[in-house]
Amino acid sequence: FRFLDNRLFATCSDDTTIALWDLRKLNTKVCTLHGHTSWVKNIEYDTNTRLLVTSGFDGNVIIWDTNRCTEDGCPHKKFFHTRFLMRMRLTPDCSKMLISTSSGYLLILHDLDLNKSLEVGSYPILRARRTTPSSDITSSGSSGPRAVGSPCHQNDSGLLSEKHMSRSSQREGASPRNSLEVLTPEVPGERDRGNCITSLQLHPKGWATLLRCSSNTDDQEWTCVYEFQEGAPVRPVSPRCSLRLTHCIEEANVGRGYIKELCFSPDGRMISSPHGFGIRLLGFDAHCSELVDCLPKEASPLKEIRSLYSHNDVVLTTKFSPTHCQIASGCLSGRVSLYQPKF
Repeated sequence: FRFLDNRLFATCSDDTTIALWDLRKLNTKVCTLHGHTSWVKNIEYDTNTRLLVTSGFDGNVIIWDTNRCTEDGCPHKKFFHTRFLMRMRLTPDCSKMLISTSSGYLLILHDLDLNKSLEVGSYPILRARRTTPSSDITSSGSSGPRAVGSPCHQNDSGLLSEKHMSRSSQREGASPRNSLEVLTPEVPGERDRGNCITSLQLHPKGWATLLRCSSNTDDQEWTCVYEFQEGAPVRPVSPRCSLRLTHCIEEANVGRGYIKELCFSPDGRMISSPHGFGIRLLGFDAHCSELVDCLPKEASPLKEIRSLYSHNDVVLTTKFSPTHCQIASGCLSGRVSLYQPKF
């Protein structure tokens, strides 16, 4: 769910709908929003434009104009579409949209303009490459059961980088709005078998992104942190990776095939990660320092700060309280546990 202000909030559901609620009257919905054709899995909100942004397993990212909301719903439009969409997030300043896919790609829309609808193939792909220099998107095809295809037309992606660059942006030497970067993030132990990005979170200060990745053969699972590499490319069409792998850790790989949702703490110093029948609290170093204060030259292991176990089934989700020293975790059987860890 997502709060829009101090009383109105939105929820999404596997019944393909989004609902708006008022805290003062929870016995009935304000309205129900229809537009997706499959499970709706993410809600984001731009407080500046009051636009609600949702994504679902139908591959669609839809924009809802809450400024013109009525009992019958909100005006909406399809903003973006890609195959195998898993998760969608907006950076805290709403300057970027990140989308992860089950085929191992991470898409970044730079200089985001939510008022401009995008059609597949019409957006400028400025950079399309792997986060390591060894290969690019055209040579990193996944080979597991999830790799049926790829977003953004894998066979054409090498050509789209210049083919769909607008002439005006080439003349001015500046990146156009909603320019798309297609990445296959570096994952330790991947061994060129491809991976599925099941969970996607953003650092609360916008410094980094947090991914949970599993191999397409489901025999490895990793939690990875990537720092944003800011700055314009030398040329608008020059390949430049916006992410750098800074920290990672191998996970228990229990409950194969299920999505495990992890999260940052409100201050961004710790990560809570589902780990078998419990959760692990992870830090960038043993002192839970800020990411910017302990950036390694090469990818380093995340440090295990504490492990908490209270479930009799596989933990699938965990969340920090935004106001208290408290963590929640939920498992496959439906049980929710609350922790108040002491260090």
